[in-house]
Amino acid sequence: MSRAVEESLGARLMHEKHVHGCVNVPDRTVERLHFIELHGSRSAPDNKPTEAGVEGSRRIRSIVESLGRNDLAICLISGGGSALMPAPAPGITLADKQAVTGMLQDSGATIGEMNAIRKHLSDLKGGGLVRCCRSRFLVSLIISDVVGDSLDTIASGPTAADRSTFADAIAVLRKYDLLERAPNAVLEYLEAGTSGNRPETLKKLPRHVINSIIGNNGTALSAAETTARKLGYRVVNLSSFIEGETQQAGIMLAGIARGVRDSENPVAPPACILSGGETTVALGKEHGLGGRNQELVLAALQHLGPDSLKNLVVLSGGTDGEDGPTDAAGAIGDEALAKFAIQRGMDSAAYLRRHDSYHFFEPLDGLIKSGLTNTNVTDLRVILVGSPAQ
Repeated sequence: MSRAVEESLGARLMHEKHVHGCVNVPDRTVERLHFIELHGSRSAPDNKPTEAGVEGSRRIRSIVESLGRNDLAICLISGGGSALMPAPAPGITLADKQAVTGMLQDSGATIGEMNAIRKHLSDLKGGGLVRCCRSRFLVSLIISDVVGDSLDTIASGPTAADRSTFADAIAVLRKYDLLERAPNAVLEYLEAGTSGNRPETLKKLPRHVINSIIGNNGTALSAAETTARKLGYRVVNLSSFIEGETQQAGIMLAGIARGVRDSENPVAPPACILSGGETTVALGKEHGLGGRNQELVLAALQHLGPDSLKNLVVLSGGTDGEDGPTDAAGAIGDEALAKFAIQRGMDSAAYLRRHDSYHFFEPLDGLIKSGLTNTNVTDLRVILVGSPAQ
């Protein structure tokens, strides 16, 4: 996105208008641009906020605070922004935010629930960046990684009005039994907010702020559908709204695939079943390694079993090239892989129980390792279905 801004505006205009900026990105995507600084803010694939991200957030804040009334602020926002732009609220440390974020992830909290808390523990999220901006003109170009493209959820909505409240944040912690486990500073800050002693997030967007979605999961699904049809597949596009528990989603998609193959319902093979969205995994205290995409494929394979996988191929991947705290974007599985696992004495049900999908697919060469893609429009799932007679 940063490179595209420079290419679109051109060097002459960038010079004339003194264009400059700072964008927090994962360390592995840092490159040297002419006018915009790409600031490395995350090295590990665990999507947790870092001190480097805090440093970059201070730089971003200083830029928007330095603008004159007639300057134009262009914000580039994408999925992952919540972790990449950490700016803890007064009295909250980065360690506090890391701790509560980790607890929520392990509990299977949705992205909306996590962001309700992150926004209320942040200086810039929940419309905070708008409050810092001294310019009368602010445009946000946004690539959405959120089901439904809710502006206040994408990257925790730094330039959007926020519907959640301090009371909502407290309710999320209560829902997942985290009130007694969360850091004391977090509870004290949120409770002070519910009492009116801390400023709420931005509730009304000023007229001078424009938020524009320029890419989302629907964009990816549309491109996949176009490609599938060119390759001769009939397409079932289940849309971008697949949510819920990961293993249940995998079982559901496996059932749809069997219906297409065995009953030609709702279409006849050869068919391509597409879906997007973002599911959740609730981890126990003891768990293995994986991500929701790897776990979804494993759930589908385990549910079907090798005897029911004939002429089915299941793929699920994160469009950013990452899936959980792993170096894989997701996984792909079929009849041959399932039989290979049995030959090696691998019990897919056992791997599912301990959420260890990475170590199931790794020795079977079933992991998708694309590397970082430099974008994020949530997950993309592709199931190819052939005829039973093939």
